[in-house]
Parts: sequence; structure tokens; C-alpha cells
Amino acid sequence: MSKDKIYIFDTTLRDGAQTEGVDFSVEDKKKIAKILSIIGVDYIEGGWPGANLVDNEFFDKSPSLGNSKFTAFGMTKKNGVSADNDPNLSPLINADCKTVCVVGKTWDFHVETALGIKNEDNLKNIRETAKHFIKNKKEFLFDAEHFFDGYKNNPDYALDCLKQAYDEGARWVVLCDTNGGTLPNEIGEIIDNVTKVIPGKNLGIHAHNDTENAVSNSLTAILAGARQIQGTVNGLGERCGNANLMSIIPTLFLKKTFSDKFDLNIKKEKLPSLTECSRFLDEVLNKKPNKSMAYVGGSAFSHKGGLHVSAVKKNPKTYEHIDPKEVGNHRNIIISNQAGRSNIMSRLENYGIKIDSKDTKVQKILNEVKEREFSGYSYDGADASFELLANKLLGKLPEYLKVKNYNVNVKKDSNLKTTAEVTFIIDGKEINCTGEGNGPVNALDNAIRSNFQKVEKYYKYFSDLKLLDYKVRILNTGTGATTRVLIESTDKTGKSWFTIGVSQNIIEASFKALIDSLEYKLFKEKAPANIHEK
Repeated sequence: MSKDKIYIFDTTLRDGAQTEGVDFSVEDKKKIAKILSIIGVDYIEGGWPGANLVDNEFFDKSPSLGNSKFTAFGMTKKNGVSADNDPNLSPLINADCKTVCVVGKTWDFHVETALGIKNEDNLKNIRETAKHFIKNKKEFLFDAEHFFDGYKNNPDYALDCLKQAYDEGARWVVLCDTNGGTLPNEIGEIIDNVTKVIPGKNLGIHAHNDTENAVSNSLTAILAGARQIQGTVNGLGERCGNANLMSIIPTLFLKKTFSDKFDLNIKKEKLPSLTECSRFLDEVLNKKPNKSMAYVGGSAFSHKGGLHVSAVKKNPKTYEHIDPKEVGNHRNIIISNQAGRSNIMSRLENYGIKIDSKDTKVQKILNEVKEREFSGYSYDGADASFELLANKLLGKLPEYLKVKNYNVNVKKDSNLKTTAEVTFIIDGKEINCTGEGNGPVNALDNAIRSNFQKVEKYYKYFSDLKLLDYKVRILNTGTGATTRVLIESTDKTGKSWFTIGVSQNIIEASFKALIDSLEYKLFKEKAPANIHEK
């Protein structure tokens, strides 16, 4: 039995760019478009030519996108102006792309309120716009803005708007849930009715996430007859975002409800690129990845409870709906006060440590973790600190940085001045490191990092070390509150690691996390051990 084709339309670079705080450069757009083309999405909407200088430059010369169709966005012609003379349409005609996606009103309330024109004039504008692009040999997509709200208010008029575009040759008529308030059952019912007027092979869905239903609405639309899905990487978009293609694409491939009925132009072997694509966008935007995101999130295949871990070790299907490798992700066994011996054994195996599960050292590690977590530590977010702790308790961790003492001084006169001093003992020699900062923690960090060259034995290992993030959490109230500090670090490999420190003193907690970060770098680089004084 032949399968229907589903087409994927990515609007990260246009609709995603409307996200608060997002401002893509031309180079950003080129990089993101490239990785989308490698995955093999059918359409890549690059932006709105004529709207701004970035999009003008981006569309000046079409990027090389393989089989993906580079697509320009715009809106229907202005009222009272011919399509040939509309200044907003000419940049789309002249853009170096063969496909255009044009938004138009389909909700009579919007026609009256936002445009301030007659319903008949709006219909004419849609019709004349479609004619214009078909005449100029552009593949034409009509984005039916606010269609579902329009249909619920005035179904005949909303459908008439669609017909104006379709009858003039639109390849796709895309039904937009612009306000994101439509529910899956409504989507299914309405699209079922629309298919009696517009063939499903010409229908698309553009869902927003204001009720957390954008993905569900998109999938429901496919089951109801639509054959194109519009969305963005990581669900990027205005307000609550758009339908997340990083969830939709693997669902279409890996869930039999869809895979038995539909094909995609995307090749299945490209699925492992999805996690990389998701993380890449976050890197471009300089934002922390959403660990809880389905399929591609860092926690999507994380297991914390000892009962879960024990079952997963026997068969991952017990608590995983797919193999994480299928989407380029990996399984993560969490170490916490809820951990059992299975958690510890699994993590040790990941480190390449072979040990009998009945070895008393395993229980020793487990007991130490639970005791430390009772005092404020949290190893489910500090993988590097746990690896150091486990290896130390197993007698496999060399001594690297022996700290003799450290001192922090804060002085306020005309200016606030913070200085720090740290003394290491390396191979029997005292090495004094000093620095200044805008606070005690920053001063300590600078004291260590700005004096790496003094620690000659380890300098080459530290030359590419970078601190990415620093987080402080107060665990209880009062002046004697316990403080937890989490530090994220990275190096030239691009991989990051997390270390933790806990103390009633924020400086001490920070110092512990800093030292762990340094020692983890030395440990993973197999640096030579510190030689004790004779």
C-alpha cells in the first residue's frame, strides 16, 4: 500500500525570529539554514525580503540548500493598490528563491478590526496576490492567518478566503492557529470539514503553542487530512512558541500511527542529527538548552529512581519509548539521594570502571552520595564532581591541586575593591596566586585563572579552560543558610562539565566548585599527579 507524503516546512528563521530576545544575523541564518538542509526539511523560510536589511542581504543570493526549497515570506497586497504596483510584493518577486509564502486574513473580525476594509476587498486582495505570484512562476503558499478562529466565527467566509488562493493556483493552503488557542479535537473536526473544499494534499498546518498543544495540533491535522506541517527548531516563536519540529519529525518516523501511513522526504538516517540541530540553535542564541525537551533534551532519557535504573539496565524498553541513539541523544543515569546500587554501577560502567556490584566500595560510594546530598549536594546536575568523588573513593583519583590556604579581602573606600590570594603546593613548592574581581567569587576565580602560568606543571592543561556559567542557590533561610554553587566549564573539545560546592559560606562553596572544575580537567586529560614533599 502506497503511503501519503508529509512535507516539513521550517520557519525558524522567520517566525522563530519573532521570539523575544532573538535577533539573527545573516551569518546566523546561513548556518541554521545549512543544518536544516542537511536534515532535509522540504521548505526553509528565510525571512521577509524588504522588511529589514538582514533579510534583504540573506535573499540577495540564495544559499546552497540541497533539495530544501528556499522560501520568502510576505503578506497579501495592500487594499487599493494593484499587485504589480505593491511595493511589498516586488521584493518577494525579485528575491533569489522560487517559493513564496504569503500571509492573509481569514477571520472577518481581523479584516474589519486590523485591516479596516470590507470582507469583499480582502477576498480580492488574496485572489489578486495569488494570481500575481503564479504569473511570475513562483511556487505559492497561502498562510491563512487566524483561520481556526475565523472558521469558528464565520465558517463560510473563512473557507471562501482559502478558495481564493487555491482556485488561483496555490500549491499549499496553510491553516494557521495564530493565537494558539485551538484544541486538538477542534483541529480535527475543522480540517475534516476543510478537506471537503480544499484537497488534503494541498493543506498545511501552522500551530502556535499558547495552550501547549502545538505539536498535538500538528499531528492531529495530519491524521485529519493535512499534508504539510510548519514549525520551528525547539519550538522557537512569538509568545509561547511554534510547533516544535524536533518533536514532530521523530514522531512521524518512530510512531506506527504515522510511520505505517506516511512517508517523508527526510531520510530516516538523518534523525540522529536532530539533537545536534537543537543544541546548535541554542548555541547560536547563546541560551541554555531545555533539558526537558522531548527526544532531544538532555533529560529526555535520564533515569533517577533506583527502581527505574535497575529495570533499564535489564531492558531499556522498561522506561524508554525509543532508543535515544535514534535521535542522536544518549541515556543518562542520575546520581542522587534516590539512587540505588544500580545507579552507581551504571555510572561506573560509563566511566569504564569494572567492579563487582557486591564490592563494598559500591555501597561506600552510595552511602557517601546520600550523606552529601542530605547536607546540600546535588549530583544529578554535577556529573564531573560525582566522577571525581567516585574515583577518589575507589582510590583511582591522583592528587593534583593541594591548597595550602586562600584569603579574600573586600575593601570599601571611594571604590569597592575585592582581592583574593590562593596558595597551592605543587611538587613541594608553594605557588602564590593573586587577583582582583568585582566580588569575592570573581576575585578567587581570577586569582587562579590569571596565574595558571605559575603552575608550570599543569599550565598546558588549563590553557583552553573556560568557565561558562555560575549558579548560586540558597538552600535554607537565615544568616547561617547553606549555599550550593554549581559551575559549568568547557574546553576546546566543546563538551561542558558541571561541578558543585556546598557550604554555609558562599566563598567556600564557590571555591570547592572551582577546584573540582580544575581537577576534573586534569583528571580527564590524565595529567601527572602532584608529588608530595619528601
